[in-house]
Amino acid sequence: MEKVFTYDTTLRDGAQSEGVSFSDSGKLRFTRMLDDFGIDYIEGGFAGSNPRDRKFFEDIRREKLSHSRIVAFGSTRRADMDAAADPQLAGLLAADTEYVTIYGKSWLLHVTDVLRTTAMNNLQMIADTVGHLKSQGRKIIFDAEHFYDGFKNNPEYALKALESAVREGACALVLCDTNGGTLPHESFEITSRVCHHFPDVEIGAHTHDDSGLGAAVALEAIRAGARHVQGTINGYGERTGNANLITIIPSVELKMGLFCVGSENLKKLHKVSVVADDLTNQRTDSRRPYVGRASFSHKAGAHVNAVRKNPATFEHIDPAAVGNQRRILVSELSGGTNVRMKAEELGVDLSTITKEQIGAVLAAVKNKENEGFSYESADGSFKILLHKILDQHKPFFELLGFRCIVEKRGPQEPCISEATIKVRVKGETELTAGEGEGPVDALNQALRKALVRFYPEIDTVSLTDYRVRILDPKSATRAVTRVLIESGDGQRTWGTVGVSENIIEASWQALLDSVEVKLIDVET
Repeated sequence: MEKVFTYDTTLRDGAQSEGVSFSDSGKLRFTRMLDDFGIDYIEGGFAGSNPRDRKFFEDIRREKLSHSRIVAFGSTRRADMDAAADPQLAGLLAADTEYVTIYGKSWLLHVTDVLRTTAMNNLQMIADTVGHLKSQGRKIIFDAEHFYDGFKNNPEYALKALESAVREGACALVLCDTNGGTLPHESFEITSRVCHHFPDVEIGAHTHDDSGLGAAVALEAIRAGARHVQGTINGYGERTGNANLITIIPSVELKMGLFCVGSENLKKLHKVSVVADDLTNQRTDSRRPYVGRASFSHKAGAHVNAVRKNPATFEHIDPAAVGNQRRILVSELSGGTNVRMKAEELGVDLSTITKEQIGAVLAAVKNKENEGFSYESADGSFKILLHKILDQHKPFFELLGFRCIVEKRGPQEPCISEATIKVRVKGETELTAGEGEGPVDALNQALRKALVRFYPEIDTVSLTDYRVRILDPKSATRAVTRVLIESGDGQRTWGTVGVSENIIEASWQALLDSVEVKLIDVET
């Protein structure tokens, strides 16, 4: 299979995204993950511009990477300075990387309005910079900034910018859609002409998602002959983001018949996406192509029935190929097949289930959803509902009562939350108290204290997300509230749901289900 080289710029371009930042240790962990995943080039940042990026290049030299090449990133020399005297280029050399990526202007608009120099001087800046770094033993990747816009404005000049880099020894030319406004058919046409013009040079694409087409523009460049693609994990980047490598890589491998990271590494795609969100403290997008929680979810009864017979009817690839999995959703739109497949997914014994019980489950779901419950993100609560209808449920404890107190002692003082709970467990009565960041957290702490002596396994469970939705805003403070809680034990996660006009009561329902899901798994 023909190789398409992958170039990740998350640590530089991605970190320029609103709300995205890496700790020093997070950068190293992210780099090790991409190395294990099989990314060919990892751009570490502006080596000559700021201390944090310089520290990364110092730290990464102590790491032993098995595949990836670390790349330092910078610009062409200043318009009024020799390359050898430019401190930014000195910083690039100090990064001590085998590869250096230089960006230069290929659109006359930027030459005249941003650099405020002449067209000829800009070409000389490109040549001088590439030549200087090449003479110091570096391999140069030239990013032609705003190339597609520049080519549409003046094809002759845009090509001259590339020629200036090639003449001085650049090993790759990357065509940038920096403003993200290029359409896929334009990318194919322009990239085809560049590939024809430079048949012996590696051509790449660096695209942005301002038109929602970043991945499509990159894929069309590859179809036109580019064999080097730049992007970020999860599409992080300025404005609406960069082209998403999480989308591009499986599309190239599974649909275009080209090689990026290989089929075994491709199975790590979901994990790479999730870990990147964790390292940058981003909420994971459930609808992210290929790797999102909803990517292979099926809700309509007809769809579920078809997938059960042949997954290819409603799945464009095997979810396992990218480390994801199929999910069956249960709602008022569900049929009996949904219930059966969802029960199998959750490990519920259906060996003796009857048609009448399936009907009872569907009726219960519809009634509950009419009350405001939703089981699409609450697999745990649906599992408990199944157990109850199938007479497989047993209560692990009996609630005798709880009380939550929120106290504020002054305008500048934080609120103090405390909860007490009284339960009967295995014939014994437990009364405990807990403090937390809020009443729900305090109630969670109190419940754990009451149960951990009898069920030590719950000590591994933590609440990872808590979401509240007002179902009837017109009712103001009396509106029905839906609470969704996501829990995990280090091995897996599950969702639970509660609904009530009282937010604490709704939270208790979801919290109770969260604990029972874990205890059911322990008992079975």
